[in-house]
Amino acid sequence: MNEKKKSDLAVLLDYAGSYKGLTFLGLGLSGAAMVLGMLPYICIWLVMRDLIAAAPDWMKAVGIARYGWMAFGFAVAGIAVYFAALMCTHLAAFRTASNIRKQGMEHLMKTPLGFFDSNASGLIRNRLDGAASETETLLAHNLADIVGSAAMVLSMIVLMFVFDWRMGAACLLAAVVSIAAMFTMMGGKNARLMAEYQAAQDVMSKAGTEYVRGIPVVKVFQQTVYSFRAFKQAIEDYSAKAEHYQGDVCQLPQSVNLTFTEGAFIFLVPVVLFMAPGALKTGNFTGFVTDFAFYAVFSAIVSTALARIMFAASGTMQASTALRRIDQVMSAPVLRITDHPQKPEDNSVEFKDVTFTYEGSKIPALDHVSFRTEPGQTVALVGPSGGGKTTAASLIPRFWDVSSGSVLVGGVDVRETDPHVLMDQVAFVFQNDRLFKASILENVRAARPDASRDEVREALSAAQCDDILQKLPDGMDTVIGTEGTYLSGGEQQRVALARAILKNAPIVVLDEATAFADPENEALIQKAFAALMKGRTVIMIAHRLSTVVGADKIIVLDSGHVVEEGTHTQLVSAGGLYARIWADYNQAVTWRI
Repeated sequence: MNEKKKSDLAVLLDYAGSYKGLTFLGLGLSGAAMVLGMLPYICIWLVMRDLIAAAPDWMKAVGIARYGWMAFGFAVAGIAVYFAALMCTHLAAFRTASNIRKQGMEHLMKTPLGFFDSNASGLIRNRLDGAASETETLLAHNLADIVGSAAMVLSMIVLMFVFDWRMGAACLLAAVVSIAAMFTMMGGKNARLMAEYQAAQDVMSKAGTEYVRGIPVVKVFQQTVYSFRAFKQAIEDYSAKAEHYQGDVCQLPQSVNLTFTEGAFIFLVPVVLFMAPGALKTGNFTGFVTDFAFYAVFSAIVSTALARIMFAASGTMQASTALRRIDQVMSAPVLRITDHPQKPEDNSVEFKDVTFTYEGSKIPALDHVSFRTEPGQTVALVGPSGGGKTTAASLIPRFWDVSSGSVLVGGVDVRETDPHVLMDQVAFVFQNDRLFKASILENVRAARPDASRDEVREALSAAQCDDILQKLPDGMDTVIGTEGTYLSGGEQQRVALARAILKNAPIVVLDEATAFADPENEALIQKAFAALMKGRTVIMIAHRLSTVVGADKIIVLDSGHVVEEGTHTQLVSAGGLYARIWADYNQAVTWRI
């Protein structure tokens, strides 16, 4: 039997945890506040009734002062109770949003690292942080307004039919028209327009983040117009959807809604004119005028109640789409953790008939790949772009899990190893390593938080960072990215290497780590490599073949297949793909302008 799908409100209240009861308390207080807020209108009507009854001798209306003070008391009580209600709902809303963010982050910590390659940080942030903020409006305000408005409407319906059902029906006719107009805007096929609007917002957020991060490259190559095109298209799509919903969908219904709710009194006038002759004939004209005064006063409440319902309904739609976006984060694949983890026996790395296909792709990035790296060996992965080199390296620390076959570290399938143990076994340096906006000390210590200052200094020295520390005002306590303190690409790479050296992992993965380094930095990075690679198993990816000539083994990958394997000398002698790449490389390095 299929489990019944939870409503959006039930899902939100689950996130509230122990604060769920506070939400219900706030909703109850909100309903009570709205009822208290209606009582002053009744007091006003009682004043008008006594004045009409006493006319023209107004001094006989002795109870109006009492009714005035009662109205004041009910108004103050209503405000106080509503304030208490909002305090309850806000506390619950803030805790709910906090729990959403915490649970989202906890879930993201369990996802494969490769998930972040295919999901931009701006998109994830907008889905999780932005959507969590949108739920606050529903829980803090909209739900309280919905309950309060419902209590108000029910009380109004009862009161409207107490004195004269015909006048009551005339006042409620405006409410019927308003609700029909709101359903036209938010119900039926238009309900999915909000989801499309939010999806367009996600795309715009992602495109904006990518554009801002790519500005340096854009300016260098003077491609501003072309690179802006995707961002501009995302903005235009978002704008088009917003304008379509507001203009084509909402303009006419909202105009009708506001006209009828703000002019609810208009419905009352024809009914009163129709009933007036009958009231004169029966001699109950004073009672008729008193009833008319009551409904004239209460017709003003109709617009207030309906406006609350409309804004609350809009907030409910936004919260619903926000939950869909949050669910996209919560449903991200989780890295499977074995119940019986095994510990690697050594620092060997072996691929056994590995096939891997990226989600959404029909062509495997790796197809039945097998090779072995003995402990302490340096193995280079080379080949044409798109051959599968980076993919193969990313499978070792479980950025992704293989589609078939197995990747073994220390003779143990990485899927059967505790993820924390596996990450302790592997250090990796990428071509685009990022540093945190923190001190160099904290950036390096991220690899091993318990490391002492001396250990960090030794790692920086081994990574050839002494010249960097000498020119910085506070040495390794200098905060990167503030007050004009910035590092070049090659310098950042050396700090990242210090981080890997400090980690002291027995297996090192180097993915084109000298790609963005100038010749001087590359020479220093190569010295740092010597310190990092000493006594460790190294898997390195490089397009500069001069860096892999001394490797113990070279694996040549092409279109996801291992096409050659051997030392540099053996592969050059074989005259295959590697020999052709080597010849092309030697020709390229001799080019001169």
